[in-house]
Amino acid sequence: MTDSETLHPRNRSVSPWWRALAIFLVLVVLLGWAASASMLEQLRAQIGHLQTRLAAVPQVRHIAVLLDERQEPAMLVTMDQKTGVLQLQRLNEVKEGREDSMQLWALQGDQPPRSLGVISSKFKTLQLPAREAALSGVTQLAISVEDKGGVPESQGPRLPWLFLGALVHKAM
Repeated sequence: MTDSETLHPRNRSVSPWWRALAIFLVLVVLLGWAASASMLEQLRAQIGHLQTRLAAVPQVRHIAVLLDERQEPAMLVTMDQKTGVLQLQRLNEVKEGREDSMQLWALQGDQPPRSLGVISSKFKTLQLPAREAALSGVTQLAISVEDKGGVPESQGPRLPWLFLGALVHKAM
């Protein structure tokens, strides 16, 4: 035996404690990697879900509050350009009679009123189909009381207006 072998024996066996510690640390690293991969997938799924919900939120571009003769809010009108509908919400308890209909009109300067549709529902909230182009240049919306089923646009509305309000065009 040489002097160096007596000072540094060639025992190459590893202590069972070090071996157990190394295996434990490898398992900890693998569990950490698996947990982070799972959390990343959950985060991606949540982002996708929130993007879908955000896309479904109505993007209101046009809004009007129609006032009655006492200048109190009577009808809220909004337009969701994605779905192409005018959403009307009654803010008071005024209802049309059995032989009457309420009709929504677009007012644009000194041009004749254009009909946007007949309000055929007595519910608090209702929808009328409309294209965004129908509101282009319109400054006010108004509601008139007409015979059942409304009147043709060429005949024009009965006056005075039941409800009237300015139309606000939001920038996007």
